Amino acid sequence: MARRALILLEGASNMPLYVQAAQRLDLHPITLSADPAQYEYLAAEGIEVVRVDTDNLNALIHECTRLRATYDIAGITCAQESVYATAGKLCRYFDLPGPNPESIERCCDKFTQRQLLAEVGVPMPAYRLATNATEVESAAMEIGLPVILKPAVGGGGSYGVRLCRDVDELVEHTTYLLGGKHIWRSSPRILVEEFAKGPLYWASIMGDEVIGIEAAEFGPLPHFVYREGIFPAPLTDDEHDRMADVSLSCLRALSLGWGPTHIEFRWTKRGPVVIEVNPRLAAGPEPVLLAYGIDLVAEHIKLVIGDEWDLRRGNSHIAAWRSLLPDRDGILDWIDGSRAAALSGVAEVKIYAKPKTAIVRRGDYRDSMGVVIAVSPNLAQTKAILQRAVDLIDWSITPFPTVGEQE
Repeated sequence: MARRALILLEGASNMPLYVQAAQRLDLHPITLSADPAQYEYLAAEGIEVVRVDTDNLNALIHECTRLRATYDIAGITCAQESVYATAGKLCRYFDLPGPNPESIERCCDKFTQRQLLAEVGVPMPAYRLATNATEVESAAMEIGLPVILKPAVGGGGSYGVRLCRDVDELVEHTTYLLGGKHIWRSSPRILVEEFAKGPLYWASIMGDEVIGIEAAEFGPLPHFVYREGIFPAPLTDDEHDRMADVSLSCLRALSLGWGPTHIEFRWTKRGPVVIEVNPRLAAGPEPVLLAYGIDLVAEHIKLVIGDEWDLRRGNSHIAAWRSLLPDRDGILDWIDGSRAAALSGVAEVKIYAKPKTAIVRRGDYRDSMGVVIAVSPNLAQTKAILQRAVDLIDWSITPFPTVGEQE
């Protein structure tokens, strides 16, 4: 009898969780990637890999057909937005459970997403689409500074996203996006958005069920690098219900509701305003598992392979996390999280950065050197554990030499 396999397209920051969950479900994970070497966990964990152009649907169909001669392909999925619609098309071709690829494509185009949400009255920041510097400046003047510039397609993990507080910053980031430094997967299209001010939240959704809402904070502006979060967020019932209601309106407007969805909000003077809808899990689903006992990754895989999922809460704790963000560029001499990991109540200390490597802050998800996650039965205790843990983590970064020092 052929072994059951789970096909995973490309990687993502949480893809190792998919690999581990697949193995726990007695599935053989196989990754299809255009550049497998960029994902260190594949070699480290000995995961079967097929090198293939993941932008080429016919090439993917060919490889999956070839793999079916050896394996029983139970499901196909991914955790990366850029290829999620392609995963949906493969599922359709091979008659496997999967998302509607057209809905995913519409959702991943942030301008189209905004238009569809606006049609049903979902509260959002003011926005315009621009394709050149003149249009960016005109849109910013109409909306009023400060504005956020982001790629209309792509931009996951705050890649290419920046707050522009004055004309100089607007020109600088427009030049960056259009001047060849930013990598575009399609023709450059920039979304110019009003800067919605207020506390940040996101909803974790599976199917049409809001599992919970997380409170989060960014690091220093003008960038949007996640710094910390608490799950579930300390909300009143009314605040929770209002965000849950808006979340379900988003699903209906975008024809989503199969599998995971992640929706970002700002709570403004108008109430909850939708910043972005992403047809995937949050990059860090661990707090939901620690707080509620719901393994969203495993439940997503169960849906993908046609099994019944179980979204019932197994417990009711509070989880919190803090990202380890560098305060300077330079060479990371060393980083030590061992004392924090040994602290009672610390669920995990992950260190991404490696000693003797360069730290160059880019203003996106790649800036994080690691993360600490704490959990306990109540909010005050969880916050205290997290702070103690962070205080126990040490590192040293030697700044790059200046031009004068090099000479």
